[in-house]
Amino acid sequence: MNRFTYVSVTDPQAAIAEMDEHDSPKFIAGGTNLLDLMKENVERPDHLIDINHLAFNKIEDGPDGGLRLGALVTNADTAWNEQVEQRYPLLSKAILAGASAQLRNMATNGGNLMQRTRCYYFYDTATPCNKREPGSGCSAIGGYNRILAILGTSEDCIATHPSDMCVALAALNATVNITGKNGDRSIPFADFHRLPGDRPDLDNTLDAGDIVTSIDLPANGFAKNFEYLKVRDRASYAFALVSVAAALELEGTHIKEARLVLGGVAHKPWRNADAEAVLNGQEATIENFEKAAALVLEGAKGYGDNDFKIELAKRAIVRALKTAAGMEENV
Repeated sequence: MNRFTYVSVTDPQAAIAEMDEHDSPKFIAGGTNLLDLMKENVERPDHLIDINHLAFNKIEDGPDGGLRLGALVTNADTAWNEQVEQRYPLLSKAILAGASAQLRNMATNGGNLMQRTRCYYFYDTATPCNKREPGSGCSAIGGYNRILAILGTSEDCIATHPSDMCVALAALNATVNITGKNGDRSIPFADFHRLPGDRPDLDNTLDAGDIVTSIDLPANGFAKNFEYLKVRDRASYAFALVSVAAALELEGTHIKEARLVLGGVAHKPWRNADAEAVLNGQEATIENFEKAAALVLEGAKGYGDNDFKIELAKRAIVRALKTAAGMEENV
């Protein structure tokens, strides 16, 4: 472990000011990802700013009939919150599919958005990794890449985003609220995380010193017809090979509106508006679900060990949509 200093703050502006006074500071809340990265020498902050005592720890009514999730509310408290369970069961199910009960008790909503890839080579500091050290190369391309991305990749990086919660938030059209040096602002969830391009070291669109304060959920939570399907190597404490958040607004068997987002396949939750448009206004049939799945995976590229993900994702999409439509039991 490298030496670092520590301070606990109670005011957001004090937290932001602390960021300017050190070479490589980091905010810490639950610490469930950052501490692992520090132990592995992937992250080497010289100063930790503990933000656990900021007033971002409530779940309350949000704008336009929605719900506001405080950034410091734990994943467990969010998943089991009565309002979330009743109005946004897709989100609750996605959160409970992640990590373990112990981790969900510590991990915060803001931290879930900020967690970094689980690419083997990102954690192995003896190997090149453009995400950890820009310009050093990508060991995953040509290396062992079974868990890595098949969509939205670049020649510099094929890492995936590990979150389950973020896949559901993308499907729900959430908004991320920020405070920083230049005041408060909001970022649509689709714009919060980045594709790797030639800067895979940048996971999101935050500026230096920005703090996530809350996440807004719109009023429509697709509570009647939804599914979060996570395909993984074991039933607990495993990241998704492929996950699917599917949500439908139905009139009988007619689809008024569809939401479809994949996890485990790209550098960010992967939402395809064209595939949703294929479903909107159509009957909920397996044939239409297969059309949407084919469109989502159009242009997908495997890198050898992860070729199987293309067919796996297609099948997972169809199954998730069947469950959301009530054609299979939601378990």
